Amino acid sequence: MIWLILLLLLVAVVAGPGIWVKAVLKRYSVRLDYLPGTGGELARHLINRFELKAGLEETLQGDHFDPSDNIVRLKQEHLQGQSLTAVVVAAHEVGHAIQFHQRDWRLLLRSKLALLAAMVQKLAQIAIMLMPILSLIPATAILGRGLFLVIIVSIVFNLLVHLITLPVEFDASFNKALPILQKGEYLNQSDLTKARKILRACALTYVSSAVMGLLNLSTLFRRIR
Repeated sequence: MIWLILLLLLVAVVAGPGIWVKAVLKRYSVRLDYLPGTGGELARHLINRFELKAGLEETLQGDHFDPSDNIVRLKQEHLQGQSLTAVVVAAHEVGHAIQFHQRDWRLLLRSKLALLAAMVQKLAQIAIMLMPILSLIPATAILGRGLFLVIIVSIVFNLLVHLITLPVEFDASFNKALPILQKGEYLNQSDLTKARKILRACALTYVSSAVMGLLNLSTLFRRIR
């Protein structure tokens, strides 16, 4: 019974935030004619207003800011959509562009860690394929342990990326996007309350990823012991 409860809690931690985020974003994706423009128009306006040298383009890979190219990328429904979700998501991604413009050390560190994590992850994938083969050869036991260490390092790097991502995302949402929307009077008070819900829901996905990273790391440490 206890294991079943723990399993349900784990599923809730992993899948719950994602389901909630989709529900919240969908709820506020309805077109609002009284908004002054689309998400893309707001993003372009804010880029010009804060004199950012960032680009803006449509993407199929999910809304994000790419620091390597200094480009804000929005999905079609957010770039061209005139909804609360589109506006809030656009403001959030421009918040990352502002961080980059200000040379925020957390954003820069996350970018470097993400590159290292990607490289180590490729090595870990190779290690996972080789370990079953090496385990059959006694003389390669030490090498097998080395490959296992590569896998651990990969998970640690991913965990570090998740942990540094949390303050970066919260800052872009609640120290950049929300004050901009409020002080610039882009949204009325009722919509600002809803904007907080959208930003809070999105932040939970990063909390969930960090928790999963900790669980993976603790599982590996138990196996090592």
